[in-house]
Amino acid sequence: MLDDVKIFDGGIAVDDRGELAFVNDFQFDGVKRFYLVSNHKAGFVRAWHAHRREAKYVSVVSGSAVVGAVKIDDWDHPSRDLPIQRFVLSASRPQVLFIPAGYANGFMSLTQDLKIIFFSTASLDESRGDDIRYDAHYWDIWNVVER
Repeated sequence: MLDDVKIFDGGIAVDDRGELAFVNDFQFDGVKRFYLVSNHKAGFVRAWHAHRREAKYVSVVSGSAVVGAVKIDDWDHPSRDLPIQRFVLSASRPQVLFIPAGYANGFMSLTQDLKIIFFSTASLDESRGDDIRYDAHYWDIWNVVER
């Protein structure tokens, strides 16, 4: 199992039959379950969700999202100044993001058609006993900066 946040890049093969999206370097090491999440509108934030023991793999299968990960320093009162890793994941660019145990994660839908899949290393019962939540704007990385 990895100790740090890691992105697994994939690709798309196109021929006269259609497209095939892939992330060949991703393996389902330790995965016990998965769930698919979608929001009703673009710009909706679901954050911050942390686990001491559970790790997650995240992939966008439709639309795009901003995904954040932050390593927790104090479970009861984490610092607001922790470094946050921020990723833009899109179905147009196949990737799998690994978020290790000990991190909080969250995401914001950038498109209304977002579907984001989470692969978890914990069963639902294990996850329930390892579920820590912080306010959605505790670490506020959700602003999209015009360029």
